[in-house]
Amino acid sequence: MKRLIGSILLGVGILIAGASGLCSAGFILFALFGVFQQGSGGLVLLPLVLLVGGVPFAIGFGLYKWGQSLIRTADRET
Repeated sequence: MKRLIGSILLGVGILIAGASGLCSAGFILFALFGVFQQGSGGLVLLPLVLLVGGVPFAIGFGLYKWGQSLIRTADRET
């Protein structure tokens, strides 16, 4: 049972962290292209992207690590 729950947490964590990370990377690239076109005006977007995109990424990464640890403990018990 621990292995099943760990696998589910692992998959959900990868999906959340991956989607959040890709979306944040897209907005960061958008902000950097804005810096090259408009000067320093695009840098205002970077802290907002890190705040809004960083929290779901951290949650997804935490779920990934939690699932990984559940799988490892289930393997040690068998």
